Amino acid sequence: MPTDEPDSFTDTVGAPELANCLDRLAAGDLAARDRIIELCGHRLRVLVQRMLAQFPSVRRWDDTDDVFQNAAMRLHRALGHVTISSPRELAALAATAIERELLDLARRYAGPMSFAANHATNLPGMSGSHGPSTPHAVRDAVAAEDPLERWTLFQDAIAGLPDDLREVFHLVWYLDADQQSVARLMQCAERTVRRRWQEARQAVRTALDGQRPA
Repeated sequence: MPTDEPDSFTDTVGAPELANCLDRLAAGDLAARDRIIELCGHRLRVLVQRMLAQFPSVRRWDDTDDVFQNAAMRLHRALGHVTISSPRELAALAATAIERELLDLARRYAGPMSFAANHATNLPGMSGSHGPSTPHAVRDAVAAEDPLERWTLFQDAIAGLPDDLREVFHLVWYLDADQQSVARLMQCAERTVRRRWQEARQAVRTALDGQRPA
């Protein structure tokens, strides 16, 4: 792993080159997308690993590298269709690309015709007489382990947040950025970030009746 690769979208290491790539992209140089993905690759992988942990039924069939490759391709495509002018906008777009990839995979594996719903490997109790023995039972076991409906409600709650609250939520929740770094990135007071983070958390918590998404 190159030592000059940014560890985070909020890091200053590598920031000048990333800013240059974003400028090139805004000017129509689509080739800049490749370098943007390279510069952010390590942090993208960390994000994928962190978010994948919230999707047990996906983690059963796909590892971090699989999800990372697909999410990186989604981000690459998205960069060709939207205007990104700053690392903070890139961070939000990256988080969105990963969450959409994970949700699509979770829906695929939770469906009644999915491989997961008709394959017993590694599910608790599958080899014994007390475990699920039908495709429907397997499907229900997968669904119980990975509450997709609740996670979808969680994503909907985030999408419904006002722009300023949603951006802070993305940066803190998905990117694991501390509030000081978020304040610096957004060029606002740390107390403003703290207030927005508290408001965003409360709104999401209310939408989920006080429960975590997974």
